[in-house]
Amino acid sequence: MVMNLVQDLHKLIKLTGERAKLDAKANGTYIVYKTKNGLIVKEYPNGVIVPIDNQETSHE
Repeated sequence: MVMNLVQDLHKLIKLTGERAKLDAKANGTYIVYKTKNGLIVKEYPNGVIVPIDNQETSHE
């Protein structure tokens, strides 16, 4: 039972990411996520991936 819940959660996370990409494409924007290496990036609908530097994450 626990394994099914974990599999369902992984599926939901994947579907959420796919939906975010579709929404970004429809709205001419990008998605932001953290890579496996811990780098935060912006991914544009055309496939371009741009790392976000520390200055962009500042809330000053």
